[in-house]
Amino acid sequence: MSGENPNRILVIGGGFSGLTAGIEAAETGAEVIVVEKNPYLGGRVAQLNKYFPKICPPMCGLEINFRRIKVNPLVTFYTMSEVDSISGVPGDYTVKIKINPRYVNENCTACNACSEVCPVERNCDFNFGLNKSKAIYLPFEQAFPLKYVIDRKSCPKDCPAPCLNACKYNAIDFNMQPETVEVKVTSIVVATGWKPYDASKIDNLNFGKVKNVITNMMFERIAAKNGPTNGQILRPSDGKSVENVAFVQCAGSRDENHLPFCSYICCLASLKHTLYLKEQNPDAEVNIFYIDIRTPGKYEKFYNQVKEISGVNFIKGKVAGIEQDSDSDDVIVIAEDILNGEKIRQKVDMVVLATGMQPESFDFKVPGVKYAVDGFVVDAEGIYSAGCAKAPMDVAGCGKDSTSAALKAIQTGVRR
Repeated sequence: MSGENPNRILVIGGGFSGLTAGIEAAETGAEVIVVEKNPYLGGRVAQLNKYFPKICPPMCGLEINFRRIKVNPLVTFYTMSEVDSISGVPGDYTVKIKINPRYVNENCTACNACSEVCPVERNCDFNFGLNKSKAIYLPFEQAFPLKYVIDRKSCPKDCPAPCLNACKYNAIDFNMQPETVEVKVTSIVVATGWKPYDASKIDNLNFGKVKNVITNMMFERIAAKNGPTNGQILRPSDGKSVENVAFVQCAGSRDENHLPFCSYICCLASLKHTLYLKEQNPDAEVNIFYIDIRTPGKYEKFYNQVKEISGVNFIKGKVAGIEQDSDSDDVIVIAEDILNGEKIRQKVDMVVLATGMQPESFDFKVPGVKYAVDGFVVDAEGIYSAGCAKAPMDVAGCGKDSTSAALKAIQTGVRR
């Protein structure tokens, strides 16, 4: 490798872990290339309403990292991109990166004129399909980079492209094609993150079949001020204010048929969601069905805080089934209360499934990276995992783990 910089690090994944690893490495003098498959940086954290440990909006942390990227000339990032291949040895890797077309160039000012005239709507993936966006859209208000993107799969072939005429800055380019760039790097950090486990695979919980059964990440978007309901906790089917809710823990986690491991953050997420609802509606009734409540370390204090709130009930027992109420959009939860030895049939406005964390790489693996059976990355010399690509963890844990990965990556270049 000819390099002007003795350290050149590739970071795969532009979420919180990837950004942390990349920026920490760059601020030691290493050159960093970040590859992200989404049209924006920030990953899952950008989709949160609030995150641990401070229970504050995610942009508090992300904005700082975005600013650090902007002012650091050693960081290059590619969005809508993926790694095609990795070859070579530690200290001298050759990586091919495929960059998919955005159909919007650097001239974009995010003025929204294009979206206003677009005639086509699509399910908004940032909000997990809870609302619609136009085929040309800004992923979210504070997206980085602040540029629109076109979902060409949603565009009809005979569309007259009014967006092209509405744009005053010549920012739309339908002739963009995929391109491949080849880079040389000394080490690689894999920070591909996680995805919510597919709740439709859990037959007895009837996700997608019964109205108003949603996942924990969907609830997170509903509670967010930039979400589909502007932060008002309303149930999806009819917009009714939620007066009582059931949280179903371990939805897919700790189950040999689904995810055999504990996903670490699910109990904490439901406790946090309880606070969201109680802040809006102090009289709301919350029922949390659990196997074990797991709040590691300092988070035990948070659990005790929520447990003391009036109207919050913890029911130890697995949920056996979820049904639609025959006369309304309400949901029937069928479960067993182990401590009281009773079977429960409870009607609620909405059910929230605490789905587990599955590594993004479970279905899509980067060629040249080693993986365990469950899809988590296995470290090797020169290629290091960071954050939830390694194991389930919270945002604070991801920050620490990603800094560790950056240090390992830097040392690979130094030893070269």
